[in-house]
Amino acid sequence: MARILAIDYGTKRTGIAVTDELQLIASGLTTVKTDDLLSFLKEYCEKEDVERILIGEPKRMNNEASAVEEHILKFCENLEKVIVIPITRVDERFTSKLAVESMIKSGLKKKKRQDKALVDEISATIILQTYLYK
Repeated sequence: MARILAIDYGTKRTGIAVTDELQLIASGLTTVKTDDLLSFLKEYCEKEDVERILIGEPKRMNNEASAVEEHILKFCENLEKVIVIPITRVDERFTSKLAVESMIKSGLKKKKRQDKALVDEISATIILQTYLYK
């Protein structure tokens, strides 16, 4: 089997999570500046066997797309030009809130919980878990 990679896309930075080869465990990988995201993914997918890329789909409570969606769609178009791996969109509502809650429950100090890069990475992990455990 190959890995599944999840992306919590942001206009400034993007959280990334990945499974193990057996697709049993979802782990945070890193946070990347969004400007460097395409090159990071291309390089990562050349080194690792990735069978699917999940990209969070931000929606409002009324099920409408959020403002960042137009940026994500453009990113998806560019990604498909660089990497030939299936892309699946996953509803990412509440992932940031769940990420902060998990940080609190794990006992992280307030200063560490304010690290937005860590929140993005954990959010990507939650997106990945949502897909794996459906």
